[in-house]
Amino acid sequence: GAFQKNGHSARVLSPEEAEKLAKDQVLVSEFKQLKLEKEAQKNWDLFYKRNSTNFFKDRHWTTREFQELKACREFADQKLIILEAGCGVGNCLFPLLEEDLNIFAYACDFSPRAVEYVKKNALYSTERCKVFQCDLTKDDLLDNIPADSVDVVTLIFVLSAIHPDKMHLVLRNIYKVLKPGKCVLFRDYGVYDHAMLRFKSGSKLGENFYVRQDGTRSYFFTEEFLSQLFKAEGYEQVVNEYVQRETVNRKEDLCVPRVFLQSKFQKP
Repeated sequence: GAFQKNGHSARVLSPEEAEKLAKDQVLVSEFKQLKLEKEAQKNWDLFYKRNSTNFFKDRHWTTREFQELKACREFADQKLIILEAGCGVGNCLFPLLEEDLNIFAYACDFSPRAVEYVKKNALYSTERCKVFQCDLTKDDLLDNIPADSVDVVTLIFVLSAIHPDKMHLVLRNIYKVLKPGKCVLFRDYGVYDHAMLRFKSGSKLGENFYVRQDGTRSYFFTEEFLSQLFKAEGYEQVVNEYVQRETVNRKEDLCVPRVFLQSKFQKP
């Protein structure tokens, strides 16, 4: 089971954890880092080839955690236009479309294979969604979505997979299609999450940035870093806070600290 802890401050490390992170200062070589960047799409495609649609659970918590998905309507039966940036195989998209029949969704992903899985899903309908392959750091969203037309953008566990130097390009791209006064809903890994502490020595790419064994990468956000990133691209901060959870594995008597950053940024 999982339970949420009160308070939205950053997680405090134990002395052992702090020592482990302090020791782990050796970075992956520049040659390998460039190779990982060049092969990022291939590595995510292989991830979906191995795991097909089975890796992530369907996210039925989205509307609970983000009331805005309902509250951003200006009148009761307004058709909402949403963009799911980095849709994977549709674990967030399809529960949303099932729950709210008055949504049209644009959805895109870096991995061509993930996009194909979405299109093969029995719930996929071109009347209710438009799915396309897109590298958010360089492919212009305006090729598929009209400017200033989207009511809400979800950016859920996506930005962490992108090199920190290129994250601003994603936010700039999204800004163009979002309606003024509307929001990006963000959720991703927070600094000192359990996943960050589990990386073995030799996995570090930079500050709070690591590579997994399969070549996919993960960044762990601080509140300050995320805030600066969005504000530099012209967004206004509405909410930006840590969510701390503990996942309990009773069989193994383990208590695992999870840290996420949950935020909402508005286009003025």
